[in-house]
Amino acid sequence: MSTVEELLKINEELRNKIEELTKRNSTRCKIAEMSMQVVDSNPYSRLMALKKMGIVKNYEKIRTFCVAIIGVGGVGSVAAEMLTRCGIGKLLLFDYDKVELANMNRLFFQPHQSGLSKVEAAAETLQNINPDVEILSFNYNITSVDNFEHFQSTLLTQGCDGKPVDLVLSCVDNFEARLTINSVCNETNLNWFESGVAENAISGHIQFLEPGRTACFACVPPLIVASNIDEKTLKRDGVCAASLPTTMAIVAGFLVQNTLKYLLNFGDVANYLGYNALNDFFLQ
Repeated sequence: MSTVEELLKINEELRNKIEELTKRNSTRCKIAEMSMQVVDSNPYSRLMALKKMGIVKNYEKIRTFCVAIIGVGGVGSVAAEMLTRCGIGKLLLFDYDKVELANMNRLFFQPHQSGLSKVEAAAETLQNINPDVEILSFNYNITSVDNFEHFQSTLLTQGCDGKPVDLVLSCVDNFEARLTINSVCNETNLNWFESGVAENAISGHIQFLEPGRTACFACVPPLIVASNIDEKTLKRDGVCAASLPTTMAIVAGFLVQNTLKYLLNFGDVANYLGYNALNDFFLQ
C-alpha cells in the first residue's frame, strides 16, 4: 500500500470516528410542553396516549413530580432510565460506588464508563436520553453520620420548586442503608418504596411504605435480620452475589409501574409484590 493510500485510509477512519462521536453526543432540544400530537418528532406522543385513552387523567402532571432514587445499581439505574423516558420532572440520584466492568452483566451502564462514579455516569446518560428532566446527583454514602443531615435536608428541600421530594425509591443492596432510608422517611413523613433482588438472582420484591399507615420497615425486617443473623456472614469467600439483568429489570419495572400509579393516581398501588423467577410465581 502506498503512502497516499495509507493517508486516505487513516483519513477515512478519522472521519468515521468523528461521525460516530457526533451521533453519540447529539441530543434533542428541550420541549416546553408535552403534546398529544401524533408525529414522529414528538417523544411524548405515546405517553400522552394514556390520557387520550382515559387511563390517566392528566399525564403531563408527571413533570411536576420529583423522585429520589437511592442506589443506582442493577435496579436503581434501570428505574432511573424508565422514569426519565416517562418524562419525570426531576430525579435525585444517590450512590457512592463506581462503575466497574463487573457491572456489565446488568443493563444501563457501558464499558467506556468504567471508573466513573455511578451517579455521574447515570446523570450524563439520562440527560442525553431526555434533556427535559432535571437531574441532581449525590456521590456519597447515606449511612455515614457525616452525610445523614445533608441526605435528610436534600429530600426535604430539593424537590420541584424547593419542596420535599414526592417519593423515595430504595434500590440499595444492604439492610443498613434501608434502615437509614426508613429513619429519614419516618422523621420527614415521606412515602417510599423498598425494593430488592435476592443474592441468587432468581427472586425480588417491591414494598410500599407510608409512615403512620403501613408497618415501619424496622418493624418487619427480613427473616435473616429477624433471626439475628449477620448478613455479612452469609457471603462465601470467592463467591460474589449472582446478578441477572432479567430479574433486576423485572423488579425495576414493577417499581416504576407502581411509582407512576402512585404519582398519577391511576390503578391500584401494590403494598407488596414478590416475584420468583424459577416458576414465575407472584406473591402479593
